[in-house]
Amino acid sequence: MNSLADNVLMLRVKEGDLYSMGVLFKHYHRELFGFFYHMYGNPDACEDMVQTAFYRMIKYKNSFTGEGPFRAWMYQLARNVLRDHVQQNKRSYHGQNLDDFAEKIGGGTLADESLQKTEQAIQLRNALALLSDAHREVLVMSEYQELKYKEIAEILDITEGAVKTRVHRAINELKIKYLKIEHER
Repeated sequence: MNSLADNVLMLRVKEGDLYSMGVLFKHYHRELFGFFYHMYGNPDACEDMVQTAFYRMIKYKNSFTGEGPFRAWMYQLARNVLRDHVQQNKRSYHGQNLDDFAEKIGGGTLADESLQKTEQAIQLRNALALLSDAHREVLVMSEYQELKYKEIAEILDITEGAVKTRVHRAINELKIKYLKIEHER
């Protein structure tokens, strides 16, 4: 889907066409789940947050003007859902215990190369969890959600240059955290 098609669908939702919301849900469900998962970590809570985000899209449909891209509006709602969830649950949103996660995915016999990739992924996830909220958010949006800097700038209401700076700083901070975890191993 493209931005214009998404905007048209959301404008239809605004007029009461819930079938169009179903199309948007089908297209963006996984993407939003990925965003919440990389920001929060608990799959069950992430699924709940996805549902809440789509519920809010319907509830606050009149706030969508169609002037900006639907995706930016959707992520602004998603960020609010995440913030509300964290506040309500008084829990760190660095996610579930990653050691428990490692045990779940590391069970059985794995080839050494596969096990090493799994360990590296866990170390990367641990390093990502140690980043500041702002740095984790821009990395998740740019690297995992593959949003363009322009889209991130619209979502965060900052300039593209500020996004580039944040991403650069976040990557540098992530490298430091990752290497520290690697060294402690």
